[in-house]
Amino acid sequence: MEAREFVAGLVAEMEQLFGQLGELETLESESDGRVEVITLLKLALASELEASDLAGLWLPTTPEIDAKSLLADQCADEMKHYRMIAARLAELGVDPETLDPIPDGYSPHFEHLRRLRTTVERIAAGPFAREAIAKVRNAQFIDFCRSVGDDRTADMYEQVINPEEIRHHEGGRRVLERLCTDAESQDLATRATRHSLAIADELRTLAEKSTGLHPIPVS
Repeated sequence: MEAREFVAGLVAEMEQLFGQLGELETLESESDGRVEVITLLKLALASELEASDLAGLWLPTTPEIDAKSLLADQCADEMKHYRMIAARLAELGVDPETLDPIPDGYSPHFEHLRRLRTTVERIAAGPFAREAIAKVRNAQFIDFCRSVGDDRTADMYEQVINPEEIRHHEGGRRVLERLCTDAESQDLATRATRHSLAIADELRTLAEKSTGLHPIPVS
């Protein structure tokens, strides 16, 4: 299959999955039902830190310049988002210096992703799939913040954080369109994308709703 057609098929598969989500489902799943601005911002700190750490971890062993550049940009952007969210928490009365964003260690999703070795797998599971989830989660969060009158947090996500997450996803898509030119690379990308979606906290209630997505061991 031609690379662009193949990647477009993966995008369509993700969009079909996302279309099954309720209007707050990513937020409810991520927070175990505690859909509150402060709770979700605290969880976002962990997500941003993990995304930055992961991109930085992959950088030295990713030889392709376009993929390396994408990871470098993501690493910096995610830490910028971390600082913005921490500042917003401070405005809401939470001292970010007292918070440990990952008190129980890295998430199972992070531990799975860090073991990926090929550029195709890393880009498919990370910027391509994970940031596609972030786009959906952020859209739900923006709507929720508006509904409870927190326009300042909504604006922060709508004007800065979400556009940059979308840019990471689109950059991942372009890298995959360049690299996924044969059956082997396409199989790697498909497996990595589906595994990343299946294990994501935000989508765990949907992991069995698609025939291609099944939870994987995370030990």
